Amino acid sequence: MLHFGAMARFLVILGLAMVVVGLAWPLLSRLGLGRLPGDIVVERGNFRFYFPLATSIVVSIVLSLIISLFHR
Repeated sequence: MLHFGAMARFLVILGLAMVVVGLAWPLLSRLGLGRLPGDIVVERGNFRFYFPLATSIVVSIVLSLIISLFHR
């Protein structure tokens, strides 16, 4: 069970990570993240459904590698 200090530190780190990703998003979108083959887009009339499946897998792998490097 996490105590208050560990939870607060986790939330701060999570918030900082979200800020970094938000600031880096224009660069990441130029690299093709968000439009990879495997991302699902359904467009019908004025309805658009977007599910970034391949992008989610790539981001998950990269984050897992980064976390495993810092966890050692």
